[in-house]
Amino acid sequence: MSNQPPLYATPIIDRRYCTERQPIDLIITKERSVRDKFIIKDMNNNVIFTVKSSLQTIITPRQHRFLFDANGNLILHLRGSLQDGSWKAFRGGSSEANDLIFIRKRSSFIPLNTKLNVFLANNTTGISDFTIKKTFLGESWDVSIGQSDNVVAQIDKKLRIMFEREKFMVTVLPNIDYAFIVALVMTLD
Repeated sequence: MSNQPPLYATPIIDRRYCTERQPIDLIITKERSVRDKFIIKDMNNNVIFTVKSSLQTIITPRQHRFLFDANGNLILHLRGSLQDGSWKAFRGGSSEANDLIFIRKRSSFIPLNTKLNVFLANNTTGISDFTIKKTFLGESWDVSIGQSDNVVAQIDKKLRIMFEREKFMVTVLPNIDYAFIVALVMTLD
């Protein structure tokens, strides 16, 4: 990433997830079982977050994923719609409108769309606060501020070799909330 990081912390989930000095690199590993589980580690192999999906995903038109910190504290609830491909993130385990953090939508109804828009809860402009764009080959994404070319995170999906777990390599620039970026990755899978 050649872009400059924002000068000031941009907390979306929480200020404690914004590093000030250098980019943070994360490894997200997907484990398959009856329900999806993701382990998010730093480059020193420390668990930073875990994400678990709900069993009700199998029987309802919604997907539910829950982001936990390293101590097992519930940080947010991600709720995805299978009908339109949108996702909503709520504080804790809530799904109440007053706990909404962000909404992630496709920029068009074409399923193979290469651009996704992210609207923070307080956005009333209709212009996205962040944009997620697929690269040419579609195995990596850039997260940018608004409609700009100011990239604040990169997400690379590693192609799976037989018997290996699916992995995402994520780089988040300083002063950007890496819990927010992890939540966005959970909406891409």
